[in-house]
Amino acid sequence: MKPVLFENVRLIDPANALDRPGRLLVKDGVIAGTDLPQAEGVPEGAEIVDGGGQLVLCPGLVDMRVTIGEPGYEYRETVLSAAKAAVAGGITTIAVLPNTSPTIDNPALARLLRARGEETGMIDILPYGALTRECAGKEMAEIGLLAEAGAIAFTDGPHAIADSRTMRQMLTYARGFDALIVQHPEDPSLARGGCATDGELATRLGLPGIPAAAEAILIARDLRLARMTGGRLHFGHVSTAEGLDLIRAARADGIRVTCDTAPPYFDLNETVIGDFRTYAKLSPPLRTEADRQAVCAALADGTIDAVASDHMPCDADDKRQPFAVAAAGGTGLYTLLAVTMAQVHSGTISMMDALGLLTHRPAGVLRSGAGTLVAGRPADLCLFNPDTGWIVRAGEVPGKAQNTPFDGRALEGRVLGTWKNGRRVFGTTAA
Repeated sequence: MKPVLFENVRLIDPANALDRPGRLLVKDGVIAGTDLPQAEGVPEGAEIVDGGGQLVLCPGLVDMRVTIGEPGYEYRETVLSAAKAAVAGGITTIAVLPNTSPTIDNPALARLLRARGEETGMIDILPYGALTRECAGKEMAEIGLLAEAGAIAFTDGPHAIADSRTMRQMLTYARGFDALIVQHPEDPSLARGGCATDGELATRLGLPGIPAAAEAILIARDLRLARMTGGRLHFGHVSTAEGLDLIRAARADGIRVTCDTAPPYFDLNETVIGDFRTYAKLSPPLRTEADRQAVCAALADGTIDAVASDHMPCDADDKRQPFAVAAAGGTGLYTLLAVTMAQVHSGTISMMDALGLLTHRPAGVLRSGAGTLVAGRPADLCLFNPDTGWIVRAGEVPGKAQNTPFDGRALEGRVLGTWKNGRRVFGTTAA
């Protein structure tokens, strides 16, 4: 493999508080080291990638919440199509939810998903193990065996564990393996049949509502259970001020809890469904402007540990339905970096903090070694221009699924190249 030397780039590695102009050398698929601009020494035959003093080189992004269609729903997304969408967005590691068909509730399927990621040569797949068999919320899956097979955490994906006794047992058992349980924070009985956040807009549109309190109610319950059991707990795609306040207080009180959110919850609010736009039908549903601002504040104060794409591919026919019956979910791999960068351009968070939420912080939650520019680590890299403007267009998104809630959104920040183990997997030779 030919060495690659990145010159005249802005090196940003939040894991090591690195943010400076410099050079980075890749040899034999790993990061050989970094140095200052104009330093001497270029390996013979090395490929030179010149950032022109404007481009940012950071670790390949780590996306901790991704749904793919394989196995079982390949018409929505395959491992290969998801990999192509991921690397186009600068992502080199994805954590995949287990709600496939069959569900990832046995060790063989967890190993299969890891192998399928390796086969693409573009991404690492970190499989979640199902928390319960068939993600049905009743009988516990083989957590110990799944962990041995490489499952990085345990969840029923978009389905919350409704029964308090069952959730307590799961947290207690998982504690024996120091395993992480990831919960969809929404009380199922309050959410049943709903499709939009309960309030004036849902009433005016005639849509069945889900009270925003459904999120806080389940978070409050599970925080009490985490305190009782000492288990490790993570909440996915948190979207309300009340839920975030509970997590913030629990963490200050010593409870082992982390959380993530997704770009729609800090970039969009419920008004975008006003024309019954099914591409913006998500789970949890889009919230009020006050909740959106609370999510932005939680990004800034560190309450939120990671930003995940919450990538949920849907077939066109899944979305070409009346709003109340259309499938919930939006694609997000391709737009993850750029939508997060909007918070940098608005002054909500710094570039360092934004990239931390996309690299070493999710890797830390999952206890993965990804997300850093440390010498000796695999050369998983993302090169992007933070100021390049572009417009999201459904129909032009990499991957099979086109159901982006950001259709028509003008963004700044475009990925120009992605490297996996030192090999370029996205972009042209000249960055």
